[in-house]
Amino acid sequence: MREGEIDRPAAPTKAGETPKASARPKALPEVWGETDTYLFRQGNHSRLHEKLGGHLLSWKGQKGAYFSVWAPNAEEVSVLGDFNGWKPGATPLVPRQDETGVWETFVPGLESGALYKYFIRSKQNGFTAEKSDPYAFLWEVPPRSASILWDLSYDWNDRDWMESRQEKNGINAPWSIYEVHLGSWRRVPEERNRFLTYRELAHELAAYVKSMGFTHVELLPIMEHPFSGSWGYQTIGYFAPTSRFGTPQDFMYFVEYLHKEGIGVILDWVPSHFATDGHGLGLFDGTHLYEHADPRQGFHPDWGSYIFNYGRNEVRAFLLSSARFWFEKYHIDAFRIDAVASMLYLDYSRQNGEWIPNQYGGNENLEAIAFLRTLSEQLYREFAGIQLIAEESTSYPMVSRPTYMGGLGFGFKWNMGWMHDTLFYFSRDPIYRKYHQHCLTFSAWYAWHENFILPLSHDEVVHGKGSLLSKMPGDNWQKFSNLRALFGYMFFFVGHKLLFMGGEFGQWNEWYHEVSLDWHLASGGLHAQLLQWVRSLNRLYRQERALYEDNFTGHGFSWVDFSDAESSVISFLRRSKDGREQILCVFNLTPVPRIGYRVGVPFPGYWREIANSDALEFGGSGMGNLGGLEADWLPWQGQPYSLNLTLPPLSASAFKRVL
Repeated sequence: MREGEIDRPAAPTKAGETPKASARPKALPEVWGETDTYLFRQGNHSRLHEKLGGHLLSWKGQKGAYFSVWAPNAEEVSVLGDFNGWKPGATPLVPRQDETGVWETFVPGLESGALYKYFIRSKQNGFTAEKSDPYAFLWEVPPRSASILWDLSYDWNDRDWMESRQEKNGINAPWSIYEVHLGSWRRVPEERNRFLTYRELAHELAAYVKSMGFTHVELLPIMEHPFSGSWGYQTIGYFAPTSRFGTPQDFMYFVEYLHKEGIGVILDWVPSHFATDGHGLGLFDGTHLYEHADPRQGFHPDWGSYIFNYGRNEVRAFLLSSARFWFEKYHIDAFRIDAVASMLYLDYSRQNGEWIPNQYGGNENLEAIAFLRTLSEQLYREFAGIQLIAEESTSYPMVSRPTYMGGLGFGFKWNMGWMHDTLFYFSRDPIYRKYHQHCLTFSAWYAWHENFILPLSHDEVVHGKGSLLSKMPGDNWQKFSNLRALFGYMFFFVGHKLLFMGGEFGQWNEWYHEVSLDWHLASGGLHAQLLQWVRSLNRLYRQERALYEDNFTGHGFSWVDFSDAESSVISFLRRSKDGREQILCVFNLTPVPRIGYRVGVPFPGYWREIANSDALEFGGSGMGNLGGLEADWLPWQGQPYSLNLTLPPLSASAFKRVL
């Protein structure tokens, strides 16, 4: 036998015949060790992407690829590709003798770019399938589904960002997030409506986001997914950026370029469910390997997808490794973890009899809760300056509190209650808003239970819900005025900010993932003026520490008055952590101007008008307070002084005390 060759077992003489242990290769590359076996079986391995999958390496003087795959219930596994004519059994893998269920082999001569899949014959009922590699770093462009051998080498050049992101990503830093679907932010209609590439997006998106003043970009899932209509939420490749927009290095360039422009990158990550496509994780070795066998636990009724079995150690290790991979290999700054509520509750979206209680008879998914706590502990320990954000739609306690306090360990949580109540209020005709004032005020009573982000996300502009602008009542002018007031309320209220693309210039159409945003609207008129208002809010938010420095303790916010429901006027104060800087925020949410409307303030002196959504430059009527006014020595609304204000119609205004 020549150096570099493998003493391969003979091909089975008949279908289903298993290679005998004595027929194993005499040697294979030492990729997998005893520690890996121990950690994998314990569910604590977070570097499986270095062990399982297809890896280019040199062994005994020959370049080639080492393949390994977890298929404990298989009786035959082989790797298929152009190199063997995609013939099952031609290049067999052999099982490791450590009871992990891992199969492995080395194939000399393979190079980066080689296509491959695994052929698996199960011990169960003669099941056979061609499966893509769960750990592949790159996949073919859908609908093709082969895995691609790929070298992830990249010379990173974002050191300045990485060394400073702990400050920029801190809980008390200003977070203004622009949520983006890369496939429809912009397209190239002259070239058959093609996608922009990662590298094209890097330059165009960074320039736009920087000009608008957003601090972070959040991407709808870019992990490989077979169906574009899932927007990435039906993930199938947990270690691969989608090849629709380019290679892994192209996506690395995207992240690096945004970092160099001072913009953080957040990825949506979906450990709650996965796609059922036949080449994916489902029934991987003929058994329910990654998912629960019982559909009451393993199948999601809302999304028609499989649910991970968090009680299986090897599955937890798969997910822990996927999470680590993106922070380590792609320098991601934060995860927004999708559908956390569906992970926490066994009866999520199920009727009686459609779910199985936990061992104590409750509806909590104890294995998922333990997984989320382990995930947050490992990631925060290993990567400085990152954040985890939960999309959690219930009142589950302490989502964004440390695990040592009994929390789940997230840094932030989306404030879904604020979103629902606020959009309900702003969609009402102003004549009826006095009956719904509590929708604006109620969230202040729980605003400090979690570290909240205020989301006006993609979910609110799809499935017949209409765009943000189309939700607003009234004629054309009133719709824009209402939307400016809504954005002002979001930016002035406690919590960090998130806005889905298109909302910033008032897209009329509901978002559709197959076409570009209607960018022609942003070039003039009220749309361009709305864009300027959002740009001005971002600038103000980042400049004024009273608006972001103390979002999560309750000391940075206090009501001035929330009782004037008849006039639909509310007012509150925002203050910096040291209390020296204070900003009065006032909202008149009817089309009726309020002249001589008195609002209490805590200090005398001059209060400068620093924001007015009704200014002419933003498309308003031009009413205001001539740049500011002196406080009167007249106690009002529990404050020792007061301002005699002009409140424009359907407006958000802010005043800062000049020291």
